[in-house]
Amino acid sequence: MTNLSTAHSERIAFIGGGNMASAIIGGLIRRGLLVGQIQVVEPWAEQRARLQAQWDIQAHEAPGASLSAATLVVWAVKPQVFREAALPVRVHARQALHLSVAAGIRSESIAQWLESQRVVRAMPNTPALIGKGITALFARVGVTAAERLVIEGVVQTTGDFLWLADETQLDAVTALSGSGPLSRAQAHQLAVATFVGASALAQDSSEPPEVLRARVTSKGGTTYAALSSLDEDQVRQHFIRAMQAARQRASEMGDEFGSSQA
Repeated sequence: MTNLSTAHSERIAFIGGGNMASAIIGGLIRRGLLVGQIQVVEPWAEQRARLQAQWDIQAHEAPGASLSAATLVVWAVKPQVFREAALPVRVHARQALHLSVAAGIRSESIAQWLESQRVVRAMPNTPALIGKGITALFARVGVTAAERLVIEGVVQTTGDFLWLADETQLDAVTALSGSGPLSRAQAHQLAVATFVGASALAQDSSEPPEVLRARVTSKGGTTYAALSSLDEDQVRQHFIRAMQAARQRASEMGDEFGSSQA
C-alpha cells in the first residue's frame, strides 16, 4: 500500500465535500496525510463549515487558482452536475490525476470535459463510510502504473479495492456487487465484501437500516431505480410470505415431532 505519511508532495483536492468525500478525507488524515495537503471545493456553506470544524480543512465555495497545486483531484459530485462542475475546474487542474466516484458517468465523458486522459473511475459502496467498503476501479490508458499506486493508497483508506479491465463492468458493480459480466472470483470478492460491509455499517450506526438506505437513494438514481423495480414486483410481500411459511413450518414441526407420547 502507498504510504501516505511519506507522500508529502501529494496535494489532493476534492470537488464536493459530502459523505463520500468526508470518508476519504478522514481515512487520508488517519493514514498520515497532512491537513494542509487537502483542499475542498464545496458550494454549500453548511458542508464547508462542517469540514472546517471537523478537520480544519481549507474549503472553498468555488474553484480557483489554488487548484493548480493539486496532484490529484477527487470528484465526489452528483452525476447530474459533473459536467457543470468540471468546466471551471479544468483550467486550474490540467496537470492533475483525476479520480471520479460519481455513479454512471463514463470516463470518456470525464476525459472530454477535463481535457485529460489521466482519469480513473471508481465505484465505492456505502460501507466505505466506516472504512469497510470495497471499491471497483477502472483506469484509462493515460494512467501510469505509478498513478495507479497513488489511487490505491487513497481508496484503501475506505476499505478494499478491485481493478477492472473493462469499464462496462462498473455498471454491474453499480447495480449490485457480484452481478453482471464479472469473473467468478471478482463476483465472489465483491458480493462477500458488500455483505460484510453492509452488516458492519448497520451494526456501527445508531440509525435504523431504512434511514441508512434512504441517505443513498436519490430520486432518479440507480438505487431508486432498483427499489422501484422491487416494489413493482412486490418483492417485499414475497419475503414476508417466505418468513410466514418458515414460521408456519416451525410450528408444524413442533406438533409433528414434539409429542410427549412414547
